[in-house]
Amino acid sequence: MGDIKDFHCTYDNSVGISGEVTDGLDLTFPDAYMHWDTMAKLSKALKEHDNASFCELPFCHTVEAEAMGGIINYGNETTGPRAKEYICTAVEELLELPEIDFSQGRIHEVLLACKALREQGEHVVLQVSGPFTILNVLIDAKYVFKGWRKKPEIMKEVFWKFGNQILKFMEEAKKYDVDLISYADSSGGVNILGPKMAEQVVEEFTYEFLKKAEAIADDKTLILLCPKTTFALLGMDKAELVDRKLSGSMSYGEACIEMTGQIKFAGQMCIKNVGYHMSNGIFKEVKLM
Repeated sequence: MGDIKDFHCTYDNSVGISGEVTDGLDLTFPDAYMHWDTMAKLSKALKEHDNASFCELPFCHTVEAEAMGGIINYGNETTGPRAKEYICTAVEELLELPEIDFSQGRIHEVLLACKALREQGEHVVLQVSGPFTILNVLIDAKYVFKGWRKKPEIMKEVFWKFGNQILKFMEEAKKYDVDLISYADSSGGVNILGPKMAEQVVEEFTYEFLKKAEAIADDKTLILLCPKTTFALLGMDKAELVDRKLSGSMSYGEACIEMTGQIKFAGQMCIKNVGYHMSNGIFKEVKLM
């Protein structure tokens, strides 16, 4: 079993919207982050500004946690929604949080925005957060690390409580015609957890979770992994990279769109790197072992 390598992420903190994008859109913030029509309008404007091949939603990593009771600062036109204050001080309290109701709240508006964009002919990347990212909104990280050391069985239960909600979110996204689902949990990268805990998370959660998520990918849906997750799987011999030939030279986003229906997982590059070009015409499929 090899070591888990880290992927140097330069995109995780790129939350918020450039003034060049919002100027002229006639949007009011943070209200624009709350409704499907303004979300769709903003997402499409971002796509055009970045010259991307897809629209992306939401504009933060807080919708899942909010739907379970998290308290959010909705930000403004330059700073997107973020955690405001923690609601839990013990890991046991996390197990008492409600399940997500996808028929209401901001998470429902996100799904409606995805469907609206798909009806306009756009490809949509829905960002889905992993457990550590969700935990960051709900509880101080010191309690999480303490929980892993002293109450590992409780933490495993917490992770699967969240994991099952994430899987439901992915399933729900398909009902709204989302074609690209991005799963990322950079807050749980090896650079933060350390090698020992990172290995434990892969063994006790990530691999089994992605085996379940694999069934969600189909002829219309591709799951995009954060490279941090890809490297963790590769380092633990839980996945391999398989070469897939593209129809030509293209951007990573275009390549993911072309590979939809042919593979289950992508993950060689961060999907936010819209300028990354596949000049050799070879795509790396992430294939679970």
